[in-house]
Order: sequence, then C-alpha cells, then structure tokens
Amino acid sequence: MYRKAENLKLLAYTDNDYARDVDDRKSISGYVFLLNNAAVYWSSKKQEIVTLSSIEAKYVAVTGCVCHCVWMKGILEHIGVNNCERIDICCDNSSSIKLSKNPVMHKRTKHIDVRYHYLHDLSSQEVVKLVYCRTQNQIADIMTKPIKLDQFLKLRKLLGVQSIDD
Repeated sequence: MYRKAENLKLLAYTDNDYARDVDDRKSISGYVFLLNNAAVYWSSKKQEIVTLSSIEAKYVAVTGCVCHCVWMKGILEHIGVNNCERIDICCDNSSSIKLSKNPVMHKRTKHIDVRYHYLHDLSSQEVVKLVYCRTQNQIADIMTKPIKLDQFLKLRKLLGVQSIDD
C-alpha cells in the first residue's frame, strides 16, 4: 500500500543464504527497498562468485545492495525527492557492519576482492549506513531462503504487501 507523505524515508534490507546452491555452492543475495514502509524495489539472485565464508557472502550481498542504493537515490533525486540524504541498510550480521566501517585486511578478510570495499567508501561518506536488525525482522529473508508460513506472513506485512483478504 503506497500512501502520500510529506517526507519520504528510503530504507533497505539485505540478506543472503550462504552456499545455498548444492551444485556450484554460490550464495543467494536478496534485498528490498521500502519507501515509507512499502516495497518499491527488490531483487533475489545468485551471487556471481563462490564465497569462502559466510561473512564474505554477506559482504558481497550488502555491496550489491549498496550499488542499488546509489541508483535509487539518483532516481529519487531525478523525480524531485531531495530529502533522502542517507539510506539505512538493515543487516543481520554485525561482522559485516564492523567490516564496512573498518575493512582491516587480515587473514580472515584478505580474500575479499577490492571491488567490494566500495561499501566502506560509501559508509565513510555517509551515503549509506549499515544498521543491525534482528534476524526475525530481516525482511530480505523472504528473498533468499525458504521460510515457514507464519514468518512469511509477518515479512509480507512488513513489506507493505497486502493480501486480497486484508
């Protein structure tokens, strides 16, 4: 349901399912953008690379979301919405959030490709901000993995999607 509002707030949720594909072990990335609590853009797709850890898979997923944040911000500015200064990205992995703030290259993260440190640059410039959200409230789960019916109904409602019965 889309409602008219004075101030528009863009919020993103991103998640992944580590090594979901049993044939090639590539992870699934998913994200959803909410504009005033209603879904306006979403994606779910297999990652292009095989990641070596769950944190790397999460970092790749968040970076893909960040790239689309920049695109969404440009679209909003193009249609005259200029009050969207920083986009919060909800992530349920505190290690990814810490890595985005301080991408210290040690043996656990050295294998993460340089191109994924774009996330750190945009975080430093405060274009985006990664914020922690609990796994139960991770709306992007609906894009990345099979979930039980009660959780599906909860996430569908959080997406701003209504059923015919509502």
